[in-house]
Amino acid sequence: MPLSQAQQKISDDATRFRVVIAGRRFGKTHLAIRELCWHARQPGKDVWYVAPTYRQSKNIVWKKLKHRLQDLRWAEKINETELTINLKNGSTISLKGADNHDSLRGVGLDFIVLDEFADIDPGAWYETLRPTLSDKQGKALFIGTPKGMNWAYELWTMPEEDSKNWKAYQYTTIDGGNVPQEEIEQARRDLDERTFRQEYMATFETFTGRVYYSFERIHNVRKCEIQDRSVLYIGIDFNVDPMSAVIAIRYGDTLHVIDEIRLFSSNTAEIVEEIKSRYPSSKIWVYPDPAGKQRKTSAGGTTDITILQNAGFVVKAPHQHTPVRDRINAVNSRLCASSGTRYLFVEPHCKSVIECLERQIYKEGSSQPDKDSGYDHMNDALGYMVDYMFPIKRDREDTPQPKRWTHKIAA
Repeated sequence: MPLSQAQQKISDDATRFRVVIAGRRFGKTHLAIRELCWHARQPGKDVWYVAPTYRQSKNIVWKKLKHRLQDLRWAEKINETELTINLKNGSTISLKGADNHDSLRGVGLDFIVLDEFADIDPGAWYETLRPTLSDKQGKALFIGTPKGMNWAYELWTMPEEDSKNWKAYQYTTIDGGNVPQEEIEQARRDLDERTFRQEYMATFETFTGRVYYSFERIHNVRKCEIQDRSVLYIGIDFNVDPMSAVIAIRYGDTLHVIDEIRLFSSNTAEIVEEIKSRYPSSKIWVYPDPAGKQRKTSAGGTTDITILQNAGFVVKAPHQHTPVRDRINAVNSRLCASSGTRYLFVEPHCKSVIECLERQIYKEGSSQPDKDSGYDHMNDALGYMVDYMFPIKRDREDTPQPKRWTHKIAA
């Protein structure tokens, strides 16, 4: 599959440091793999792909990169354990995670791709990876979607200070040519306005003030007219002080929070008993903190998830945490989509849920929600449920493999 016009423009740019801010499914992975191979085509080159975590690095690129190099017949040896491919010309392509960036010191590199770099600790670049490029005067490609006005924005503005060594690009999802306009319009209807702009239009959105800015008491707080309580959906946060649960009913794509539970100095077994005492005849679906699969409660050392399952509840939890930003976006998009449609409502008597949605704010000067005020527990409980049911999908580009690249590896 050839590069799109936008991708080709980036690829043709010989500037040492290129920063690409792009909407979802722009073709970031396809471009990254092409750049890795291009810079490894000359003999004896050391090339790295770095994602926020080692696991992400493997999940995003490894399989596609192997297929590409095997298709080109460039691969000499593939190390599945180290995620490293040695090429016939003596070059090496390695996949790394920035979550333990101190382990990446002490090498000299010719080229690096930093994917989803806004999610990478800036120290990984400034303290560890940037020095690896010095000896060989190596190059770097930063690519990802924006995450507020963090260090990604700082790099994107670097050409203003050093236009010789830095170049910045900004492309929307539609610019990538992989997503039809009707799908983008559907996303516009489903997502809240700020999330849509950030994820599809690739704009830098300021994270200040309220975390759940889409919540408006006048619109999202209302009495539920549906009396059927035969099936209930419950989000649970396992914090001990307080244990928090948000109880809802679902009709179609709409959730209505009908009750809340807050138990201080408690444990999972006690919140199970509280749920059963309030709703003895209801079928219960629970959406707990994924950490409950490892966390041991005081009730005999059994995991929190096991306690919920033993209570007869249907447990729905992902294997690992969704990024906090995605969970927040999922709730905001339910509270009010960019189309103006609201899919999430709260009973007036659920005072804690209402208070937490109204009052949790971002830490000053950051995109991190404030967790010192105590407003996060009920919001997390709600978020685990909403995110599982109505996730903000961050699908990676699944572009078809090209039949064959025409250029040959240098001997």
